[in-house]
Amino acid sequence: SLRSLTAVTCTVWLAAYGLFTLCENSMILSAAIFITLLGLLGYLHFVKIDQETLLIIDSLGIQMTSSYASGKESTTFIEMGKVKDLVINEAIYMQKVIYYLCILLKDPVEPHGISQVVPVFQSAKPRLDCLIEVYRSCQEILAHQKATSASP
Repeated sequence: SLRSLTAVTCTVWLAAYGLFTLCENSMILSAAIFITLLGLLGYLHFVKIDQETLLIIDSLGIQMTSSYASGKESTTFIEMGKVKDLVINEAIYMQKVIYYLCILLKDPVEPHGISQVVPVFQSAKPRLDCLIEVYRSCQEILAHQKATSASP
């Protein structure tokens, strides 16, 4: 991510310098610096995620929070009644296998079906052993919630 950010910044500045040498107008360099700074601020505010958290409360639901580098936070809440299960899924990405945690949501029309798959950690790519620890903790809470809701 830092490499691509540096490459884009260098490309914008080199293009601005090339236009400056042709036109001899210093406003081009000022505009390039301004555009780069706006792009960096936009990147920090909307793209760069510093921290992701998962909070499960068995009687209420699951809350996922993403904290961005600018301080902005984005929170998603899923009611426990909509959660069917939590699974570790695998995918092939750039010639390697990655693992990620997903929440399976119940289909309101068909009780045994799945309506949606929601990935939990979208920015961070935790190792499998870390995901297994989170998965076990989540499954304990889900099992307790299912046992509580099943008993009269």
